[in-house]
Amino acid sequence: MNPIRLALVEDDPEVRELLQGYLCQQPEFDCVLLADSVESFLRQLPDLFLLPQVVLLDIHLPGLSGIEALPAIKQRLPDADVLMQTVFDDADRIYQALCAGASGYVLKNTPLPELKAAVLEVHRGGAPMSRAVARKVLAHFKPSPSMQTDLLSARERDVVLAIIDGLGDKQVAARLDLSLETVRTYVKRIYKKLQVTSRTELVSRHARGHL
Repeated sequence: MNPIRLALVEDDPEVRELLQGYLCQQPEFDCVLLADSVESFLRQLPDLFLLPQVVLLDIHLPGLSGIEALPAIKQRLPDADVLMQTVFDDADRIYQALCAGASGYVLKNTPLPELKAAVLEVHRGGAPMSRAVARKVLAHFKPSPSMQTDLLSARERDVVLAIIDGLGDKQVAARLDLSLETVRTYVKRIYKKLQVTSRTELVSRHARGHL
């Protein structure tokens, strides 16, 4: 399997060096672009032979913030996943990022091995979210019940709750004592029933009280 093409956008030189020193040495990744701002990131894109598949994007950046830049990044890289990283755990800011097209959201104090796992998960189609972040979002929005969940079986609802808690497929399987393939079958069925296309959309709709 080819390494995942990864781009790092981080303005703090020490943090950028730390991320580069760890993530770019992992055999699963090929760091194709390093930038200290969104503007620099976008300027470098035309010179790349192969475009990034995952962008690890800081929110608090000079010039355009990560949230402000998400629409432009998604326009230029429609097939790339954007994993937001920041010191902020403000629920409104998290929600803005998810609505703007972020595929996941992790805090900067996330241990490097867990950050690596988050990048791998987002590339596989998951929506990694630090547990603390997931709790903040759910506590902030306090969604009201909806009849949509009546479309789901009890087991499917268990899977949805696990996804909303920020668990990946393997973690969902472990929590519910199911095989990985069974979980993936449930996820596909849930997407079809609720007419969503990703974990991010599922969490976002739940946060808005539409699920």
